[in-house]
Amino acid sequence: MSTFVLVPGFWLGAWAWDEVAAPLRAAGHRVHAVSLPGLAERAGEEGEFGLEEHIADLAELLVREDLWEVVLVAHSGACAPVGGLADRMPERIRRVVYLDSGPMADGSSVYELWQPDFRRTADGSMVDGRLPLPSWEYLAEHGSSVAGLDGAALARVRSLATPEPAGAFRDRLRLTGAGAKLPQALVSCSFPLDQVRELIASGHPFFAGLAGPNWELRELPTGHWPMFSRPADTATVLAELAEL
Repeated sequence: MSTFVLVPGFWLGAWAWDEVAAPLRAAGHRVHAVSLPGLAERAGEEGEFGLEEHIADLAELLVREDLWEVVLVAHSGACAPVGGLADRMPERIRRVVYLDSGPMADGSSVYELWQPDFRRTADGSMVDGRLPLPSWEYLAEHGSSVAGLDGAALARVRSLATPEPAGAFRDRLRLTGAGAKLPQALVSCSFPLDQVRELIASGHPFFAGLAGPNWELRELPTGHWPMFSRPADTATVLAELAEL
């Protein structure tokens, strides 16, 4: 059986993985769903929570729970802290899985990956150093498809979402390259896998890092939030990748 650490994307907490974690646990896997500092039930914690604090918190989890051979899963913006953790503690990681996400380069930030108008809107929407969840329509217009989610699901996610600390997306990720050769996987949800392969082959800067013999590419057609739109299938594909 495998040990999973599930790290949610921006605005989400451990609750986002409830319907994914349940079938994984039922199958006998060990699952740690994470709420990063400053988010979800940890929103009241004091401090300025940036990327470094999020990486350090994940590292502390691995040490505290004595986790090894971890299948480390990043949804969306969790690519930054997950990439940082894999770089710092590669000896504890069996595989890194990017769920509708992807690896980041040394010195880059999630903020830089956003479209210019999304950055401007985010800058103007900050409240006390945090970015509230934008409208679903705006997110969908900028690549975060809500396919597979009905009105009730969208309302539930919005009611539980937490404003994201600015440092989580503005801070630059610093890497040594220690985790680059780990087995890694992409589960593409918003982009057809054929399109992803074309972008990899073209050297597109957002996708070039997915090339190499240590990469496994999978497709789970849905929107950007597969843990809500196709949770059982998300659990299945994660379990399959853990067995490779």
